[in-house]
Amino acid sequence: MDGRDLFFRFLFGGSAVVLSYEAAKLLPWKVIGGIFAAFPAVMVVAVMMVGTKNGSKEAAKTAQGSVYGMVGCFICVLAVLFSLQFTHNWWGSFIFGLITWFASSLFLVYMRDHKKESRVSSIKSQH
Repeated sequence: MDGRDLFFRFLFGGSAVVLSYEAAKLLPWKVIGGIFAAFPAVMVVAVMMVGTKNGSKEAAKTAQGSVYGMVGCFICVLAVLFSLQFTHNWWGSFIFGLITWFASSLFLVYMRDHKKESRVSSIKSQH
C-alpha cells in the first residue's frame, strides 16, 4: 500500500466515521443516531479502494468477505448491549464486544471453510 492509498483510506474512512458520529450526536431520535453509529465506513472504503485498484471482481470478493464481519458486528452489538445491562461498565462491555465480534467472525469463516471441505470430500467419495 502506497502513501496515496493510505491517504485516501484515511480521508474517506475518517470522513464517514466523523459524519456518522455527528449524525448520531445531533439527531433528536437516538435510534436513528444509533443506526448512523453502525455505518459500515470501513467496508465501504475497502470495497471502493479495492475496486478502483483491482476491479469489480476483487471488490466483490472484499464485499463478500465483509459479510462475516457484518454478522460479527450484529453479534458484537448484542454482546455489548447485554453486557452493559448487566455490568453497567461501558469499557468492559466494549472490550467484550470486540472479542465477541472477532471470535464470531472467525467462527463463521471456519464454518464456511468446513462446509466447503465437506462438500468437496462428499463429491470425491461419490466418484
